[in-house]
Amino acid sequence: MTDGADAAAFTEDRLLGGRLRLLQPREGYRIAIDPVFLAAAVPAGPQDMVLDIGCGAGAAMLCLAARAPGCRLIGLEMRRELVRLAGDNVILNGMTSRASVMMGDLLRPPPRLAPGSFDHVMANPPYYERGRVTPPASAEKAAAEIEGEADLAAWVRFALSMVRAEGTLTFVYRADRFDALVKEIAGRAGGIVLFPLWPMRGKPASRILVQARKGIAAPARLASGLLLHEEDGRLTPLAEAILRDGDALSLAS
Repeated sequence: MTDGADAAAFTEDRLLGGRLRLLQPREGYRIAIDPVFLAAAVPAGPQDMVLDIGCGAGAAMLCLAARAPGCRLIGLEMRRELVRLAGDNVILNGMTSRASVMMGDLLRPPPRLAPGSFDHVMANPPYYERGRVTPPASAEKAAAEIEGEADLAAWVRFALSMVRAEGTLTFVYRADRFDALVKEIAGRAGGIVLFPLWPMRGKPASRILVQARKGIAAPARLASGLLLHEEDGRLTPLAEAILRDGDALSLAS
């Protein structure tokens, strides 16, 4: 676990209405709602194997583990300090029997990750193309938000290589770049569902969930999506059920 000398660099926060404890860096990139909705959208069942690519501090994989007690999860993360932190969070939440984290780069994955061995793969890739935005001052935040050596195409290729035939891929991504994501998936996975997350009625979606199944032939579909906030700023009942109670999110709606 994080020792006393490091403790000041981290905060301990709560997810899913306090059910999960999450250590995360005090400065730099900090999780928002994206990993919670990502985890809610993965249709994992008992005994299913799930890979979380670029798991960071482990928020998405822990949310999924809390919601679907029978599944088993592996998080892949290339930054050593986050591998350690995610491992600490697995221990902190008593999930060592079902969740683990390994260090690795998706361009040079660990040999222990066997292609086609996962029922579901989920990812929250960096949203910005390298060279298209001014990097934030924090190197950690830049690494989380801006593509590095692995671009979006590499993330999708790796996800497709890891999931079994007819298994699901689920991404949370910027809504205004969904076309780039769909372009990489099309032809290799079918039944693509685009599920916008609307911040408020009349406001454009800033995030979108994209899900597909490897190797199947089925048309793409634009779902109605989910409205996150009422006009007075309160969470809508469905959004609250996901964020506070850990409910599943069906992308069929």
